[in-house]
Amino acid sequence: MWRGTRPLKRWRYVGVFCNEVMLCVGDARVGPLRQRFWAVAEPGRPIASRTTLGPGGVRIDGSHVTVDSQDLRIDIALDEDGGVETRHADDVWTRKQAGISARGEVRIGTRMYSLDCHAVVDDTAGYHRRHTSWKWSAGVGTTTDGREVGWNLVTGVNDPPTGSERAIWVNGEPFEPGPVRFADDLTRIEFSDGGALDFSEWAAREDNTNVLLLRSRYRQPFGTFSGSFPGDLKLARGYGVVEVHDVHW
Repeated sequence: MWRGTRPLKRWRYVGVFCNEVMLCVGDARVGPLRQRFWAVAEPGRPIASRTTLGPGGVRIDGSHVTVDSQDLRIDIALDEDGGVETRHADDVWTRKQAGISARGEVRIGTRMYSLDCHAVVDDTAGYHRRHTSWKWSAGVGTTTDGREVGWNLVTGVNDPPTGSERAIWVNGEPFEPGPVRFADDLTRIEFSDGGALDFSEWAAREDNTNVLLLRSRYRQPFGTFSGSFPGDLKLARGYGVVEVHDVHW
């Protein structure tokens, strides 16, 4: 549970990204403290979200994700694969998946969405430094020549020039791009080995937490992407999130 003064941090984050609705569900632990959260973004509407130190209606049972919270219901099944596993400083292990299939439904009040689209999964565990900050993006989409693409991009943690957690999947096959740079306002991601993604926000999940071991500030907008990846892979359409997170844990 502890490595010196650093508690073990571990989480599973699931993001499902479709053209009509996007959502995320997470279960995170910092030492003995457990936090669960969910958010649903619809174009043109305020985001629906909740972060709680209790269950909050969230249940992640392997590849089955459910949320039951007041007038919101989420029920998603994921077709997971082996993902990309990496190990980093401070005994941090990650496994990333992007572009995997997701099916299910979301009900928000009287609105219901039947989902058959793609998802990302972030599994992470380690003894991160007590003060950690990063910028991150994950998403899914289609290239102009019809190939399916997914990505996990980061700066600030797990981001050496090679052997990083950065990954781009093309038709399910991953490769590691070079380092990336995020615009301060999160509207653009530039690749050191060519290409850039532009981001247009739908709505943002935001939270400030200050309890016991944990002081966390983050902003995670959902939205759409355009642009290109290294190797002249042009994005026809893309959906996902960007994030800035500063945490003392």
